[in-house]
Amino acid sequence: MNNRRHRRKLGQNYLVDPVILFEIERAVNPQEKNIFLEIGPGTGALTKYLANKGAEITGIDIDPKNIQILKSKFSELNYKFIQGDILSESLEFLTSKKHRIVGNLPYNISTQIVFKAIENRDLVPEFTGMFQKEVAQRICEKEGSKTYGILSVLTQAYYDAEYLFTVPPTVFNPPPKVDSGVLRLIRKEDYSLPVEQKLFFRVVKTAFQQRRKTLRNSLKSFNLSLQLKEDSIFGQRPEQLSVQQFLELTQKIQHDAVSD
Repeated sequence: MNNRRHRRKLGQNYLVDPVILFEIERAVNPQEKNIFLEIGPGTGALTKYLANKGAEITGIDIDPKNIQILKSKFSELNYKFIQGDILSESLEFLTSKKHRIVGNLPYNISTQIVFKAIENRDLVPEFTGMFQKEVAQRICEKEGSKTYGILSVLTQAYYDAEYLFTVPPTVFNPPPKVDSGVLRLIRKEDYSLPVEQKLFFRVVKTAFQQRRKTLRNSLKSFNLSLQLKEDSIFGQRPEQLSVQQFLELTQKIQHDAVSD
């Protein structure tokens, strides 16, 4: 299998443009004693920029050939490189609560990586990543947009999301068929929820599964009381609700279940 085909099979598009690498470094702003988890470091293009600032780095890459290259390139530094799939790896090795995630993410699993970061939010105060442009925009989108949805609400419940800049296909090898976007997630100072997380996730996912319907219709499976369904919030569609309103909606449903 040639290198190009091997990269595509693994979802690998290596960032090779030094200008874009510098822009990502500037966005991340690595400092000495910062601790990073780099997802998909490839052959170390971005790793080098982080290393120049004296940051401590753990890299995880699915390609064993990349791991060999990384260990050779950074042999003089006390870095850790793990060969594995970020989705199946336990993140228990992130023993410090100061880890920051950074990476040029495999686009086919980027959404799952965000959900993994959310699950491990106690250990991930910051996340700067390269995504397919539409996915990055969706994560950062606000209510009122057609692309605002489950990923937007669940991410923004815990993180402040900012779309930083767009990246063209020409800066990658091999070039993807889509534009890319870099975003930054910074964990909220208070990222605890005022409701049961499991119920919150269920409310958001159920609401957006029928996004064209009003909440009164899309949330029928919750067997809400007639009194609660008269609340004006149930006359709205899910994309009209902010993250805070989804939390308030969940509070109402949680209270309704207890009162029933």
